[in-house]
Amino acid sequence: MKICVPVEKNDGIKSNIYGHFGSAPFFALYDTESKELEIIDNSQKEHEHGSCNPIKAFEEKKIDAVFVAGIGRGAFEVLRSAGIKVCIANGKTLDDLLKIIKMKTFKEIDVSNLCNSHNCH
Repeated sequence: MKICVPVEKNDGIKSNIYGHFGSAPFFALYDTESKELEIIDNSQKEHEHGSCNPIKAFEEKKIDAVFVAGIGRGAFEVLRSAGIKVCIANGKTLDDLLKIIKMKTFKEIDVSNLCNSHNCH
C-alpha cells in the first residue's frame, strides 16, 4: 500500500505527523511493501481555508491512502473522489504510525471527524 502522511519536517522515518493535512509543510510518501520513503514539499501549504488542492503535490505518485490527524471537508472530498482512502493518523511520528498500519489497527475517517478550520488539531 502506498500512503501519504502530512509531516512537520523532513526527518525521515522520525518525522512528526502534522496536525492538519492541507497546511502541512511536507508530505511523507511511503510504500509499505517496498519500504521506500520519499518526503516532498507541500506546494499548497499557503491557502485560504477550503481552497487547497492537496492532490496536486502527489497526484502522479498513485497513493492508496492518506493518514491524517485533521482534514477539512474540501480536501477529504477531493481525495475520496480520487479513490484515495482517508484514515486517522495515530501516533506522534511516521514510525509510530507505520507500526499501527502494520498491525492493521487503523480506521478510516468519516464526515463526523472532519475539521472546520486549520487549527482543529
